[in-house]
Amino acid sequence: QVHLVESGGGSVQAGGSLRLSCTVSGVNFRVTGMGWFRQAPGKQRDSVATITSVGTTGYVDSVKGRFTISRDNALNTVYLEMTRLQPEDTAVYYCYKYPASDSGGYWGRGTQVTVSS
Repeated sequence: QVHLVESGGGSVQAGGSLRLSCTVSGVNFRVTGMGWFRQAPGKQRDSVATITSVGTTGYVDSVKGRFTISRDNALNTVYLEMTRLQPEDTAVYYCYKYPASDSGGYWGRGTQVTVSS
């Protein structure tokens, strides 16, 4: 059974930093692309950052230079380092496992990030 467990959300003031973690079990993590999405109240869920199985990363323009996605294959964990947070970054952040040869796509339950001005 596949599980994605996020942690690291919280409340910070504008300009602060947070690091999100997502630990995956039940799949071959090394061959899996991963991503972070976010959903603000009343808005759709959008991609924030992605990382392929070989470590190639991609970011939405609004977070480039502020957020960094990384992975530790030994720990089956993907991270999202968020710096210079702004109130518009406030959202529920979801970890996502992209479909791979051995399994489909899966979502974590989400973790709340709140940035106050």
